[in-house]
Amino acid sequence: MVNNDSVSNYLIAAKGICKGFNNTGNGSINILMDLNFNLNIGETIAVVGASGIGKSTLLHILGTLDRPDSGNLFFKGDDIFLFNNNKLAQFRNKFVGFVFQFHHLLPEFSAIENTMMPALIKGLSKDSSREAAEKILVRVGLKDRLFYRAGKLSGGEQQRVALARALILRPAVLLADEPTGNLDKKNSEQVHELFLELNQEFRMALVVITHNLELASRMSQSLTIIDGKLVKTR
Repeated sequence: MVNNDSVSNYLIAAKGICKGFNNTGNGSINILMDLNFNLNIGETIAVVGASGIGKSTLLHILGTLDRPDSGNLFFKGDDIFLFNNNKLAQFRNKFVGFVFQFHHLLPEFSAIENTMMPALIKGLSKDSSREAAEKILVRVGLKDRLFYRAGKLSGGEQQRVALARALILRPAVLLADEPTGNLDKKNSEQVHELFLELNQEFRMALVVITHNLELASRMSQSLTIIDGKLVKTR
C-alpha cells in the first residue's frame, strides 16, 4: 500500500512502476522494474543514457500515454491510472504538455492553427483559442510566422510551434523526448534557452530525455536508468 500523505507532497510521484514488452521468440523483456520517481513543482530533470534503456517508456508512462504493468502514478496525490480512458485523456490535455524529437505538426495547417488544437480539444472557443495561441507563439519568437504553414517553416521554427502547442494550456508538467535531436547547434541552444525561461515563467516542471549533455547539465538534476531503476548521474 502506498502512503497517500507522502505522495501528495509531490506534483508527480511514481511508485513501483514495472513495464515489460514481449519479444517474439525470446519471451518478455523487463524495461522498468520497481521504479520510483518524484517530481516537484517547477523542478527540471534530465534523463540520459544509451538508447533502449527505457527512457521513452518512462516518459510515456509519466505522461499517461502508456500504462505500466504494475505500480502507481500519482498527480497531486491522485492515483491517475485509476481513471478511465476518457478522464485520463482530459487529464493529459489539462496538465501535461509534450514535445518530441519529431514535431508532429500538420504541415498544411498554419503555425497558429497547429498551436490552437489543444485549446479547441479542451472546449475553448475558437476566438479564445486563437488569442491564446497567438500569445504563446509571440512568446516563443514566432510573431512573424503566425500564419505560415508548418510545412514551410524551418526545423527550428517548427520545434518552436510544437513547444507553443505544448504550452498553450499552461500545463503543470512539460515532457520532452529529444526535443532538439534534429536541430543544428544554434537552433538547439535557442530552444534550450526557451525551455529554461518558460520553466521559470510558468513554474512548470520539466522532464527532458536527451543525449545533449549541455542541455542535461542545465537541469537541476540528471538521472539514468540502470537495471530498470532510476539512478542519479548528477
